[in-house]
Amino acid sequence: MSQRAERGSIVRVHYTGRLRDGSIFDSSEGGEPLEFVIGAGMVIPGFERAVIGMQVGEKKTVEIPPEEAYGTYIEEFVKEVPRSELHVDFELVEGMTLELHTESGRVIPITVAKLTEETVTLDANHPLAGQTLIFDIELVSIA
Repeated sequence: MSQRAERGSIVRVHYTGRLRDGSIFDSSEGGEPLEFVIGAGMVIPGFERAVIGMQVGEKKTVEIPPEEAYGTYIEEFVKEVPRSELHVDFELVEGMTLELHTESGRVIPITVAKLTEETVTLDANHPLAGQTLIFDIELVSIA
């Protein structure tokens, strides 16, 4: 009987992640498989659950709702601030990612969502927040 992936297994998978419109946002194809420990919180919960029970060589396609991926999009995570409050020594560009360092030492990536002459709109949502994600997964190995 073949071994199945379970909590605590070290697994290697090839995957392709896409949005509902078919656009691919990430893939391991052509590179090394993704390795993670099931139950260690190394990947989004829906992806981890999809791999549980798979056998080596098995392939599947799963649809993961935002709540099991990067969460819902939260409007309160979007803030418009005066440019004068941002002390940067480089040119800001819409779509670029900045790092916000909290007092506790955490680093939060934020995206420059919009620029005007006077303001910068910053978005602390994950770029895939609010999106349903579709993954093609192939289990390559279980350790």
